[in-house]
Amino acid sequence: MIRSHIARLTKIMRFERPIADLEDIESITKSKHDTIGLQKDGNDKTVKEKDSSCYTSWLNEHPSALSCFQAMLSTTKGRRIVVFLDYDGTLSPIVNDPDLAFMSEPMRLAVREVANRFPTAIISGRSRHKVSNFVKLDEVYYAGSHGMDIIGPPRQLNKYDGKYQSQITDGKGNQYIVFQPAQEFLPVIKEILAEMEKVTSDIKGSMIEDNGFCISVHYRHVHQQDYDTLQERVQLVLRNWPEFHITEGKKVMEIRPSIKWDKGDALKYLLETFSNMSNYDEDVIPIYLGDDRTDEDAFKVLRSMGIGYPIIVSSEPRETLALYSLRDPKEVLYFLTSLAKWKDPTRSPVKVQLI
Repeated sequence: MIRSHIARLTKIMRFERPIADLEDIESITKSKHDTIGLQKDGNDKTVKEKDSSCYTSWLNEHPSALSCFQAMLSTTKGRRIVVFLDYDGTLSPIVNDPDLAFMSEPMRLAVREVANRFPTAIISGRSRHKVSNFVKLDEVYYAGSHGMDIIGPPRQLNKYDGKYQSQITDGKGNQYIVFQPAQEFLPVIKEILAEMEKVTSDIKGSMIEDNGFCISVHYRHVHQQDYDTLQERVQLVLRNWPEFHITEGKKVMEIRPSIKWDKGDALKYLLETFSNMSNYDEDVIPIYLGDDRTDEDAFKVLRSMGIGYPIIVSSEPRETLALYSLRDPKEVLYFLTSLAKWKDPTRSPVKVQLI
């Protein structure tokens, strides 16, 4: 059903879209994602060609954040914007070798300019150190391992005080807060990592990546006939560690501790940080950009809280809790560049140096 932008904005700001579809995201499957564009029907039309029409229809429900940019930002006047970004597939393209997922210099500049105007965090499945080395910016927060490893400026947060939060000092004397809600699992993760490397070493194309508080089993280069074997071996290893579970990403199996913590929880942690900053003592408007299934946890939080703009990065129609969409990292670049230049006539820009 086609809706006008005005009607849609009214619904979005009050979040009148039924929250019942929060559970629908569980129906997303890897096979549905992977088979798009690979089959043909009797009329010799590819599924990809059909998807072009489906994508256009899908945009009626998840309109482009570029075409709606001015209308979206007009609703934030007098309120503080905070920005959350996934890395792979959002700031950088998905590549065959995860070690080569470099972001472009124009993207780095855009993220820096946004972070100089608005508090900005990158929430990634990568280890915090890896994503930090990719981005190479001191102006942003980094939340690695799907939010299980967060670093930021020193700040007392009553809700999260305790054994998982510690203070560190770098070589320049700067102090930071590190929050790691799964830190007691680190010794076991090292054991699982060693076992995974052992049992998958003979499966051609498989790659095990140590992401700190989670382990990524990449299978982008694994032959289709070997995938079932890989999956069985991964599941067999985890039988010895029932406190861990597997989630699916884009051509990757993620092994994580079974604790109540994901990108959505990391988003809430950082939102509390931003809300308590001296310059951010009023309502905040979060903008979250992500492309992966794990980002749906963050979209779900924004939908349930009834605030902000969850934006999915996808060139294919898919079930999502996001309200807006961008097609690919190139459109993300354009969106961030526009955001960095946006002027709120109700206030002067505030430059926030985070770390």
